[in-house]
Amino acid sequence: MITNSLKKTILLMVPFLFLLISLAGCAGSPSQGGEDAQSITLQEGYYFPYDLLTPEQSFEMPDALKEISGLGISEDGDHLLAVQDEDGIVFVINRYTGEVEKEYEFWKDGDYEGIELVGKTVYIVKSSGTIYEVKRGGEADQVVEKYNIPLDAENDVEGLAYDQAHNRLLLACKARAGYEKTFKGKKGIYAFSLETKTLSEEPIYFIALDSVSKYLETDPNIRKLEKVVEFFDPNADFSFSPSAIAVHPITGHIYVTSSVGKMLIVLHPEGRILHIEKLSKKLFPQPEGMCFDPIGTLYISNEGKDGPGTILRFNYRPK
Repeated sequence: MITNSLKKTILLMVPFLFLLISLAGCAGSPSQGGEDAQSITLQEGYYFPYDLLTPEQSFEMPDALKEISGLGISEDGDHLLAVQDEDGIVFVINRYTGEVEKEYEFWKDGDYEGIELVGKTVYIVKSSGTIYEVKRGGEADQVVEKYNIPLDAENDVEGLAYDQAHNRLLLACKARAGYEKTFKGKKGIYAFSLETKTLSEEPIYFIALDSVSKYLETDPNIRKLEKVVEFFDPNADFSFSPSAIAVHPITGHIYVTSSVGKMLIVLHPEGRILHIEKLSKKLFPQPEGMCFDPIGTLYISNEGKDGPGTILRFNYRPK
């Protein structure tokens, strides 16, 4: 039998239980799995479909790819393509075993930062902004065409992605966002049309400090995510520095990593920020390359610091 005293206790506990449930569902609540893992969802209803604390596979790269700096994938999804930031060589990697099956030269030595395969044509970008178009790569009749676009070393292009929906390449700048104007507190992403082979006059996407910091101010519960809040402090320099970019083949969302601060940001195709994920520095010592296979499997490469370079695989887990 439930006594009057017990009924009163239960009634007093109900509001407290509802409060706990609502706090547990807050978008700003930290991810589980360790102090390095923290995330914030800026758009209500968005679900981040990867567990970046638990890779399904991890491949150690050979010495030649210790400084792996860009990652792409073949049209059939069976092979990864990689470049490193010293030699003009394309590495073809078995995505199931992590073994380098082929490598071929496309240009002389340089600071190469991104690679993408569009159909059977390989595109590679140098930090200075030069784009290399490689046809019949590794074959006797290989042809390379070079495009000198209006970006330079001050922009420091670090990421290259193929945007199939608009038939263009996306170039993420690690440093200065503009080549004619200065965009304070912003990092820029440019578009290179594959039809006209021209670059957009200004960034088509911005990752802006104020858009993040204003959101962080709206919810005091987010203050528990100290590392994320400190990184996007509006009174400090904007440290988010794009190191890799990729377009999700199913959702069209744009994923951008920053090796500085170990962050990953997800953008809507219209440009607004959907999600921020704090990366574990143990798994991601220096995330420099990223790509998706046709079914949404995510691959992130890390330049080796105290060890070899790595490639991590994460399965797509839609809600």
